[in-house]
Amino acid sequence: MNNPDCSSHHFLGYWSLKPEHQLSVRLNRIVQEKPHLYPSSRPTPSNVNWDVRYTGIKDNFTHRTGDFIAGISVSGLANAEAWVRVEANHLILGREPFGRVPLYWISIEEAIWFSTQIKLLIPLIESPRVNWAGLYGYTCFSYIPTPLTSVDQIFAVPAGCELIFPPDKSIDNPHKYIIKNPYQWQEKKPKIREEREAILQLRTLLKNAIHRQIENLPSEPVGVFLSGGIDSATVAALLVQCGIKVRAYTLDFGEKDLSEIPHAEQVAKFLNIPLIKVSATPDRIKKSLVETVRALDIPFGDGVTAPLYLLNQAARQDVSIVFNGEGGDQLFAGWTNKPMIAALTYGGFNPSFSENKVDFTRQYLQTFHRLYGCEGQVFSPSVRAKIEEINPDFWLQDALKLEYCSELLHRLRRASLMLKGAQNIHPRATNLALNQGLNLRSPFCDLPLAEWTFQLPGEFYLQGSCEKYILKRAVEDWLPPEIVWREKRGMGVPLTLWCVNQLWSEVGYWLNSGVLQAEGRFIPDLAMRVIRGNLGGYMRGRRIGEILWLLMIWQIWRTTVLGESATNRSQIHPFLLPYWWWKWRFQSQEET
Repeated sequence: MNNPDCSSHHFLGYWSLKPEHQLSVRLNRIVQEKPHLYPSSRPTPSNVNWDVRYTGIKDNFTHRTGDFIAGISVSGLANAEAWVRVEANHLILGREPFGRVPLYWISIEEAIWFSTQIKLLIPLIESPRVNWAGLYGYTCFSYIPTPLTSVDQIFAVPAGCELIFPPDKSIDNPHKYIIKNPYQWQEKKPKIREEREAILQLRTLLKNAIHRQIENLPSEPVGVFLSGGIDSATVAALLVQCGIKVRAYTLDFGEKDLSEIPHAEQVAKFLNIPLIKVSATPDRIKKSLVETVRALDIPFGDGVTAPLYLLNQAARQDVSIVFNGEGGDQLFAGWTNKPMIAALTYGGFNPSFSENKVDFTRQYLQTFHRLYGCEGQVFSPSVRAKIEEINPDFWLQDALKLEYCSELLHRLRRASLMLKGAQNIHPRATNLALNQGLNLRSPFCDLPLAEWTFQLPGEFYLQGSCEKYILKRAVEDWLPPEIVWREKRGMGVPLTLWCVNQLWSEVGYWLNSGVLQAEGRFIPDLAMRVIRGNLGGYMRGRRIGEILWLLMIWQIWRTTVLGESATNRSQIHPFLLPYWWWKWRFQSQEET
């Protein structure tokens, strides 16, 4: 939605038939800063009142126009990525299809409150409680599937739609809202069959996308988060081609086998741009854990979050606008699609057949590599009773609908855009950037470009073992060939290495057996079960660190954001002894 009232900030507001004064007093009490204030209400025939407050507002923020009463653009451009409108006394909450900015709502005492931060809505609840379905979804995916959140009574607006709350129905029953024109990622016809034609069109679309992103750039340099992969390298190359001053930032994990630094250095040298290496050592990760979770606002359980927090923190020292390459994997069928394609190919069934829909959904669910299927070994009996009727397939069904995409790769790309992109990658990137006061621009989140990708045949994305084939062909003249054609495996965060060494005490602190027992959600010795690999055959190597991190993030979130207490901490626990001792003991037990 195009509106000039967007900037780097968060907002909290309400819409109600109740008198405005008592609601505005409550609103002001929650928002402690001295923000720009919109008019508290306006007379209407049905006497609907609304009010909005902002935090972190910028000096150049302008007054509202028309029916638009609130909005955020994390990019700092005119297009709102989450917005609130009041039209004919109807409340309308909306988000764009990529899901870059989250938007939440809650119904309290005949008022609907809305905010871009869940932490601004939590004080409205007398006794905030965890949403059991949200917790279960988090353990399945490492994010919480919309419209659920981690907090009972608070809901998320799904990406790519508007929720309309009519005043005659929604005040008494807020769930009687209307979903207006949900955006659908779908195949386009006719298909582009000529590879050369597709390459030329893609080059033009990429250049157009970057031109839309460089509006109103300051004279100072902009930042680029450079991993050394083709997506971020393409963004950097396009910016340089446009004559933009660029400073690149890359993560240094201190592990040579996992380092992307040589690739980032090669790109930076080729483009003649400075490269800042941001240390992401275990000690720095440990110190940033709590602040990372606060910045995220809701639990995101992927291990990249704390390193990305440090990356944003470093960029803030030099620039006010940063670019990233997020969205490239979703648009061009990146390496994460390979396991699913292999499973379907060698599993011997056609996912388009109706009898195989359940198998297809379950196999897709397994690609998240989290705790789905381990419920009996993870949750306490009381929680298992609460979630036993919940089928995680439900959270995937809309994204995997065959009616919108018949070709396998398009179906997987649609799902990746709606799930891993809109519900995980983009909102967490937004929250981390806004926490540091940065505008974040993602050129691959460009609707004309994204819609065009659904006109291509599957072989333009995956040729043999080469993923993102058409993108690589389009940019092969813009970057070193070693960067374009190398196989990418994603950001290699050494979580398991950290968790069994420098972060061992952190694992023991946050996953303390006494605390878990008092919390009553997980089995007390869950951490040691994960470390021993007792949750299933796949729980080995890198998966151990991923699951421990997932669980730690949840524990940090529930205490620092939700405000729960961590009681009954056991002073005698397995993590008092080093990991090497436990490894020796486990091996000795297996030998005997």
